[in-house]
Amino acid sequence: LGACNPPLAPRAVNADRQIGLLLPCNVAVRAGDGDTVIVDAMDPQIMVQVSDQPGLREVADEAAAKLRAAIEAL
Repeated sequence: LGACNPPLAPRAVNADRQIGLLLPCNVAVRAGDGDTVIVDAMDPQIMVQVSDQPGLREVADEAAAKLRAAIEAL
């Protein structure tokens, strides 16, 4: 699945035009043992590791917090 946050995506691309290659954040949902469902999400902080452009860390922090909250709400 792709998890896109339309307000965050343009902010990331404005900080580094090539960062669009990493958007949207990937999320995988798969079956675990028994009735368990596993949800994994790409860490948006990877954008900061790839590019050190000003303003990108703030976007990555916000995206990470939103993904974490969504997963915790499951």
